[in-house]
Amino acid sequence: MDMTIFDFLMGNMDRHHYETFEKFGNSTFIIHLDNGRGFGKYSHDEVSILVPLSQCCRVKMSTHQRLQLLAKEEHKLSALMAESLQRDRLVPVLFTPHLGALDRRVELVLRVLADCIQKQGYSSVVEDDTGQRHAHTTAHSAR
Repeated sequence: MDMTIFDFLMGNMDRHHYETFEKFGNSTFIIHLDNGRGFGKYSHDEVSILVPLSQCCRVKMSTHQRLQLLAKEEHKLSALMAESLQRDRLVPVLFTPHLGALDRRVELVLRVLADCIQKQGYSSVVEDDTGQRHAHTTAHSAR
């Protein structure tokens, strides 16, 4: 799901499969290859990229928390990305409209997850990978 969200944020419609190190079996990780079509159309959000997320309705708690943070005004993904890109010698790598698209897409991902949570419940959608499950579930239930 992280790769799906990553691809959606950068508008990469060209990922046909995921690569891993087969030698490590289940103790492997996804290799981020083939990002060449990323950040192409800043004015179009290809929501079909999010179909795996909306169908499976599963996300890691750390990813969900990070997306919620990146949606806050003081931590907008566009501002963090712009700051990071200032150190790049190839400036401008992304134009301002691409940065705005990142913020818009973070909101869209959070909407998909909110729909999933509303339909299936928080604990069925958000998988604890942080060791915080009990504290977060209690705080979430109190809302």
